Amino acid sequence: MVSAIHPTAVIDPGAQLDASVTVGPYSVIGPNVKLGAGTTIGSHCTIEGYTSIGQNNHVYSYTSLGAAPQDKKYAGEPTRLVIGNGNTIREFCTFNAGTVNGGGVTQVGDDNLFMAYVHLAHDCQVGSHTIFANNSQLAGHVVVGDWVILGGFTVVRQFLRLGAHSFTAMCTLLFADLPPYVTCQGQPASARTVNAEGLRRRGYSPTRITAVRAMYKALYRENLTLEAAKDRILQMAKDKPEVRADVDMMMDFLAGVSPKVGIVRSRRRSVD
Repeated sequence: MVSAIHPTAVIDPGAQLDASVTVGPYSVIGPNVKLGAGTTIGSHCTIEGYTSIGQNNHVYSYTSLGAAPQDKKYAGEPTRLVIGNGNTIREFCTFNAGTVNGGGVTQVGDDNLFMAYVHLAHDCQVGSHTIFANNSQLAGHVVVGDWVILGGFTVVRQFLRLGAHSFTAMCTLLFADLPPYVTCQGQPASARTVNAEGLRRRGYSPTRITAVRAMYKALYRENLTLEAAKDRILQMAKDKPEVRADVDMMMDFLAGVSPKVGIVRSRRRSVD
């Protein structure tokens, strides 16, 4: 059988590669790397540090995974990068390992699409089924929920959270938490609407989408304080049990909002 490892690739003897892994020309795989079944590494990639990549991932050329975090406090500790299954990582992406102060792990879930030049800084936590368009950039300690879509050239400040099913338009600059379902745009970002089309594609019923719109209205269109908006949202689950999971997710997210950070505002009206 012809080897799936190109003869010019440099694979450290300590690396753990499933027999079905493919590695392209001139790629370098370090001693503490684990690659799962069906994963393909393109040409000129560098995978180093304590990096674990699951099954059926496709890593394209000139990508750097697991390099030391860009943090002056980092002192060579054995922190990690963990990537799940079925991800597509396009050209020139850079995913850094975690830091001790941030929990030690940069984590990526399953079935994500990272387009060219995406950067995940240290200690970021990315869920599953997300899309990062070209040149999306996360600073350290950012948490991204499932099904999030980042438009091209989106930049996210450190220590922020993006709730599930949220969406950023091209060239968005985030300085505050982005609640679930919310679409934002601008520099700095402002809330615009809800990601209704994305929810329909994922099988949300009209009743659930109506509830999502009502949550957005409570947060951004009724001139309520954040606490008053949370009370209004909580009442929705009592009136319509079908939307309980959606309300719970929004309430859990809002409970974690720091007063120093807040949530993305609307240009029309603000939320205290």
